[in-house]
Amino acid sequence: MNITKLPFLFLIILHLNSAAQEILTIEDAVKITVKNNYQIITAANNLKIDSVSVSPGFAGMLPTLEASIEDNNSVQNLSQTRTDGSQVEQDNAKNNSLDYGVTLDWTLFDGLSMFAAYDQLKQNRELGAEELKQVVLTKVGEVMITYYDLVQQQQQLAALDSTIYISEQRVELARNRFSIGKASKLEVLNAQVDLNTDQTLMQRQKELYANTKIQLNEQLARDLTTDFKAVPEIFVDQSLLLPDLESKLMANNPELNAERISKRISELELKQVKASRYPTIYATTGYNFGKSESSLGFTTSSESNGFSYGFGATLNLFDGFNQNRNEKIGKMELENAAIAIKEKEQQLLSTLSTTYQTYLTNISLIELEGNNEAIAKENLDITVEKYRIGIIPTIEFRTAQLNYINARVRFSNAKFQAKLSEIILKQMSGELDI
Repeated sequence: MNITKLPFLFLIILHLNSAAQEILTIEDAVKITVKNNYQIITAANNLKIDSVSVSPGFAGMLPTLEASIEDNNSVQNLSQTRTDGSQVEQDNAKNNSLDYGVTLDWTLFDGLSMFAAYDQLKQNRELGAEELKQVVLTKVGEVMITYYDLVQQQQQLAALDSTIYISEQRVELARNRFSIGKASKLEVLNAQVDLNTDQTLMQRQKELYANTKIQLNEQLARDLTTDFKAVPEIFVDQSLLLPDLESKLMANNPELNAERISKRISELELKQVKASRYPTIYATTGYNFGKSESSLGFTTSSESNGFSYGFGATLNLFDGFNQNRNEKIGKMELENAAIAIKEKEQQLLSTLSTTYQTYLTNISLIELEGNNEAIAKENLDITVEKYRIGIIPTIEFRTAQLNYINARVRFSNAKFQAKLSEIILKQMSGELDI
């Protein structure tokens, strides 16, 4: 085979291997999460239930129409003594009656409780929407964190791969120097031990990488054995400002909005309690048909049909002061709801501020660790050349090698930690890109 064709064939093989493995972007991961995640689907179904429940009928604003039918039959042995003293007896006397009709009942006024109940159903729907938003933000945030953790691990695998390559070169060089008498057997053994250590670290890192893949597939609610590769770079949004995040949090955070809606629901519940002080006025109407037959008696058969209608009212005059107690309880629950809002605001703003400080620290560490990696790489290159010509000891070579791998890992971790802080900040402010 012509040796000039080898690079071309190598590129073809590399392309085929990469094509066989799915490249999962963060955008694709988010789309799959929103579509497949079980908790998101459940929250969406709960919101549909709350939406279907918003109806005047559920609130008691519409009339109820009921149809009924009753057919009674009996067979009896009868003995009757009439007012004139005559007696009548009959065995197996049959009696039957048939009644059927429709009845309409309608509450016309109940102290406006039905309107408060209808508004409460609407607020329950709004609460379900905020709960769905919170679940989506939480699950998408978890997927993003796992995804970028996977990217970081890919970068660490690349760093370990490069250090293993250097360690293999060192072993080969030590063996060559030993074979010509310029190095001791101890130098070869030390080089081999360090190579074995690096390979062990690689195996551990591969195990962690494989487990994190399974975890991400689980979060995406898809086949756990699905193989893929993450895009090997982490881009951090370094433009976030704390005042902007605070204003967005106060307006968009679903947890905070849920507390506000809960307070509104408490207000509507108190209205329904207060409505019991007013009379309840209702109307009823219907159409009924009745027919009866009897073997004995003054009337052997009868029929009736026609409309009926009427109005009624009820008013609670005294219930053991329970009305007063229920209103006091409702007011205290409303007060607790207001306190819960203030507590949630303080808690979220505190977490936002501390996370933002961590974000700023990680942003500065990205530049610092990037410079450290460049310096460590330059130091390693110089050390490798010195080791080749035998002017530095083995321990100095190993120190330079470890400094380089640690610098790469710290740089990768700094970007991951900054991205983690960014995700949490956008999650809390309700601005996570979904």
